[in-house]
Amino acid sequence: MLFDIARPLLFAIEPERAHRLTIRGLALAPALPRSRPGPLAIRVAGIDFPNPVGVAAGVDKNAEVPDALLGLGFGFTEIGSITPLPQAGNPKPRLFRLKEDHGVINRMGFNNDGAAVARKRLAARSEKGGIVGVNIGANKDSADRITDYAVLAEMMAPLASYLVVNISSPNTPGLRALQDEGALVALLDAVSEARERATAAPPVFLKVAPDLEPADVDAIARIAIDKGLDALIVSNTTISRPALQSGNRSEAGGLSGAPLRDFALTRLRDFRTATGEALPLIGVGGIASAEDAWQRIRAGASLVQLYSALIYEGPGLARRIVKQLEDLMRRDGFASIEEAVGTE
Repeated sequence: MLFDIARPLLFAIEPERAHRLTIRGLALAPALPRSRPGPLAIRVAGIDFPNPVGVAAGVDKNAEVPDALLGLGFGFTEIGSITPLPQAGNPKPRLFRLKEDHGVINRMGFNNDGAAVARKRLAARSEKGGIVGVNIGANKDSADRITDYAVLAEMMAPLASYLVVNISSPNTPGLRALQDEGALVALLDAVSEARERATAAPPVFLKVAPDLEPADVDAIARIAIDKGLDALIVSNTTISRPALQSGNRSEAGGLSGAPLRDFALTRLRDFRTATGEALPLIGVGGIASAEDAWQRIRAGASLVQLYSALIYEGPGLARRIVKQLEDLMRRDGFASIEEAVGTE
């Protein structure tokens, strides 16, 4: 109700500024109790998630409000993407609402305060618990991007519930080339070696783009299994453009929100086929309701993540989805989320 009143005011503000105001508001809000394990609890990659609904990277880039997000009913949250050095990102404007389509286009470019700042903030809240993943990327002007990932993996491992190797952003030129077979093998080997040097060894996930050919899907799946990755996140934003109504539809960048829903679901199904049950999958892209989340779970996702839908549905979305997921799970005769995964 309150969000319905506030949304026209927020939408009157430039999107990136509205996002900053939201983060500041969350930082100042009273702490709320986080979700406790219940009927939707699930164990993935050795981690016990109280529910399968999480916050995708990009909402809390700089680890400013992980506990506030967990207090909104999410089972986990993911900070970043962070890079070794602070980075301003691409020129503004770089974030665009597609109101008529319930979508978003962004070309942010890994803007963040850098790894040292994120590590300090995570260290300050380390005793609070909760599942907080760390999404890592490379600096735009880095001479050795694989080394960037390795440095971050070793640096952030002691403070991360899990690490995400993000090679799927379309807004850092050349980054998606790391999804190519030879580069991906070298990258994952470097990250694995770096994690072994760290004082902790959290699970490592890989986040992939939706804009992949069938041969790419098969190669990534095979490498992920061979290298012992703990999960795949499917998927990031798309550079493709379905039919859109918004006047911002021609902006460059990655498209997310409702227009990505079917594309991301198809890619999730592709990776489920390619991996079988050998690797947990995390579904992202266009999820805005319990029905959307349930469809991803039945298609093979053990967990799901939200971002763009929060812009249109408000901060109460996680609790609504969690409550309604319980009803859907029982309606379809499942005793747990784990039972339902991949039963489509």
